[in-house]
Amino acid sequence: MASVIDTLRERGFVAQMTETGLEAAAESRLVWYVGFDPTAPSLHVGHLLPVMAMAHVQRAGQGVILVLGGFTGLIGDPSGRASERTLLREEDVRRNTEAIRAQLGRFLDFEGRNAAVTVDNADWLGPMSALALLRDVGKHFSVKAMTRRERVRTRLEQEEGLSFTEFAYPLLQAQDFAHLFDHFGCAVQIGGEDQWGNIVDGVDFVRRTRGARVHGLTLPLLTTASGEKFGKTAAGAVWLDPGRTSPFALFQYFVNTADADVGRLLRLFTFLGLDEIESLLGEQAARPEQRPAQRHLAAEVVGLVHGLEAARAAARAAALLFGEPPDGLGPQDREMLRGDVPTTELGADDIADVVRVVDLLVRGGLSPSLGRARTLIREGGVSVNGVRVTEPMAAVGSEEFQRGPVLLRVGRKAHHLFVLAAGGGSAVSSSRAPGTGRA
Repeated sequence: MASVIDTLRERGFVAQMTETGLEAAAESRLVWYVGFDPTAPSLHVGHLLPVMAMAHVQRAGQGVILVLGGFTGLIGDPSGRASERTLLREEDVRRNTEAIRAQLGRFLDFEGRNAAVTVDNADWLGPMSALALLRDVGKHFSVKAMTRRERVRTRLEQEEGLSFTEFAYPLLQAQDFAHLFDHFGCAVQIGGEDQWGNIVDGVDFVRRTRGARVHGLTLPLLTTASGEKFGKTAAGAVWLDPGRTSPFALFQYFVNTADADVGRLLRLFTFLGLDEIESLLGEQAARPEQRPAQRHLAAEVVGLVHGLEAARAAARAAALLFGEPPDGLGPQDREMLRGDVPTTELGADDIADVVRVVDLLVRGGLSPSLGRARTLIREGGVSVNGVRVTEPMAAVGSEEFQRGPVLLRVGRKAHHLFVLAAGGGSAVSSSRAPGTGRA
């Protein structure tokens, strides 16, 4: 059976380790920790890297601690940042902490003999006096050495500089490691590659103050094959909270993974065996236009984050939008698309009897005129709820809107969703300006 370090290395999780001794030490059970500062009410896809690494650590029988930074989240880690963070209110950090704690339960086992543990560093850093921080922690840190760190040096060269608040952050992170060593026997800290300096400081601090040999491991900085930062889109971060990034949008984010990246992400973000991943990559090479590896990746990630039913629904919705929809698609599948495709609300007066498809095409901005709408239908380029429309005078009955959203598609990539307004009034609203035209 592969050691935990072998597993992490084979799957691409290891960037650097503080000492080669970690491999030998990990042959026995160690306790590992990773920290998350709750600076937002949700984790984003970039957090999947440390979360999945810890899931593999736990599956190997090692101990796992997840530190939620209820205290450090009020300070702000300067690592990897070009400017000062906006300070959060205490109530926001507390709310974010609880939201993230709930999300982590999808990835790790918090029950049983090897249950993962979550702790909040506000519980030990909060009561710590300024005197204790300066005497017991600060005296072990050299300002000269700290200013040599690239993250500090870079910020000091900029006009804005670096506040003492952020400069002191490594002291707090080091105290976290020492506290976890004292109370849980924690011997390994993992973090992102930009955390290397902080982790080394923590390892040195525990060695100096406890006389103990502990370890650090950093995870690689994830970028795409094109050099872009992983987890960012034109709309911003890709979140794990369905209220911020829908399961469908998360599914599509991973479906759009480049061929050059998909193998790496399958190893990092799924529990599939390496042989199965190689088989998928073989399918991908044989049928790249069907994106089998990307679809499998998307289904696995959405299944982990939101559950298997959400993954199936997202796959069905993607088929409805971009492929030949399978049998059994219903209103609930179209409902998932709200917020992810342009949507218009119709009042009851607008659908008193039937609504012509050509009128919907113009109203949704899918056609500039009724004449062009008729041409699109004659050419076979229009479908309603996945069914191709062939008659220019075709209409959608009011009962169809009562059952759920109505999806129009033109070609392969133009879509518009029509929904019945709540309350059934006559007002009409749209997420996109309706088109106009003449018969």
